[in-house]
Amino acid sequence: MELESLNIPAINQFASKYLKQEEPVTSFFHYNINTPAVYRERMKDLDSREFPREGLTECISSYMQGLPSSDKVGESIEKLGNDAVTVVAGQQAGLLTGPLYTIHKIISVIQLARQQEAELNHPVVPVFWIAGEDHDYQEVNHIYVEKGSRLEKIGYPERVLEKKMTSHISYTKPVMKKWLKDILAMFGETSYTNDLSSELNSMIDREETIVRLFAHLVMSLFKDFGLLVIDSSHPPLRRLEATHFRHLIESSQSITDAVLQQQEEIRENGFNTQLEISSSAANLFLQIQNERALLDRDGDTFFEKNSGKTYSSAELLAILEESPETFSNNVVTRPLMQEWLFPNLAFIAGPGEIAYWGELKKAFECVDLKMPPVVPRLNITIVEREISKRIQELQLTLHGVITEGVSTARDAFWKSLERPGLEIEMKDLQDDLERKYRRIREEALTIDQGLNPIIDKNLEFHLSQFDYLRKKVDKALKDKHSLIFTQFMKVENSIRPNEGPQERTWNVLYFLNKYGPTFIRDLTMQDYSFDGTHKVIYI
Repeated sequence: MELESLNIPAINQFASKYLKQEEPVTSFFHYNINTPAVYRERMKDLDSREFPREGLTECISSYMQGLPSSDKVGESIEKLGNDAVTVVAGQQAGLLTGPLYTIHKIISVIQLARQQEAELNHPVVPVFWIAGEDHDYQEVNHIYVEKGSRLEKIGYPERVLEKKMTSHISYTKPVMKKWLKDILAMFGETSYTNDLSSELNSMIDREETIVRLFAHLVMSLFKDFGLLVIDSSHPPLRRLEATHFRHLIESSQSITDAVLQQQEEIRENGFNTQLEISSSAANLFLQIQNERALLDRDGDTFFEKNSGKTYSSAELLAILEESPETFSNNVVTRPLMQEWLFPNLAFIAGPGEIAYWGELKKAFECVDLKMPPVVPRLNITIVEREISKRIQELQLTLHGVITEGVSTARDAFWKSLERPGLEIEMKDLQDDLERKYRRIREEALTIDQGLNPIIDKNLEFHLSQFDYLRKKVDKALKDKHSLIFTQFMKVENSIRPNEGPQERTWNVLYFLNKYGPTFIRDLTMQDYSFDGTHKVIYI
């Protein structure tokens, strides 16, 4: 593998300015991440706070029981129980780990933790927070596979009708195995396929839910780097969070008001806001009849719009006392909960997360917290050798393909194949035919007005033959140059699939199947720097 850095602008303007640490964006965060002493400053702030280290360590240890482990994982558990700080990132549990950006987040927490542990001479532990409380099953239940000239979404066939937390969604093992077998067949058999299939089938047998299967696969890939994982809906964690849920219930109106004020400031500075939040939002979910229901608030009354159920603050607190696992956070309160639980040196965020975390500064202040340094995750594009060769042959630039795709170059190539003389001849013939039909019409209508629709239909038929001929000529040209058009398609599918970044479509399973079990280790151990540049990995 070889690493190269490119200057690629972020997807949204807010994140782009944040990468450069430009005002006014930096004013929406508590730390300037380009300040040389930012992590030492953060360490001092953490020293003044108390964290539930013992309870948190027990929660993580209990959750990771049965997952792939190593001496490094044991060391991380021990560090966290003492005085270690953490680097945290989070994501929903996608099937087979979901899009590549999940892998990039994990590599980011591992790399930043390793770098800062050496820099600060203080233990730093990488933690991945699995958002098992989320209920958007349609977002995580598929994988993309290249079939012919396009990428096809291959959805997992078992349906989930209720708004269940993903942690509560189980799978049927024979169905999951069949789905996996079909995907590997589409990727094509390599010398690594049998071992990979056997390992994944063993994971499927050992676990019961899609979140545990996600955790098992993640730890099988990253256990040697001391990564810790925790499911946000793990019942012991919920019990540890009970005191903070009480705070969130009691302060829900103040937190909402703080977010709305922050959003107003952001809009006044010319940016769009990301979070859809009403003045009545309570920013908490409650499990009602096996479904995750979002709560709103009107004075001292909390209510759920769909069911019409209402609760007083006292009733919610009573439910919390008896069943804390029925509560879960939304996009506003999850960052606050993470900050209460973990001694966070930094939070790793994608471009979208950076944008909405900027809307939470006043919410953090509302509960007497400081937002941790928000560090942009590594943006990585993996370039295979044959794709790199095709980019050169097509006289493209990798920067151009990453940012714009291949459509402009492909259209220019197609235009270069045009035969203007042929089109002129057909157009002249078509114009002449239409002129002659006008004369025919004039003569025919003197005989019978009823001939008009017949003439129209006859002319339409002849004109359609010109369109037919054009299509046949186009097809012949494309067939003649099909190899080049296939090269364009292969480059686009690999680097900018579905008109977006590679990391939003491709899954790590493709690379594991093609390049083997050392792929993740080699990818993780590259000499990355958190400098805002786009990382290109040539393999």
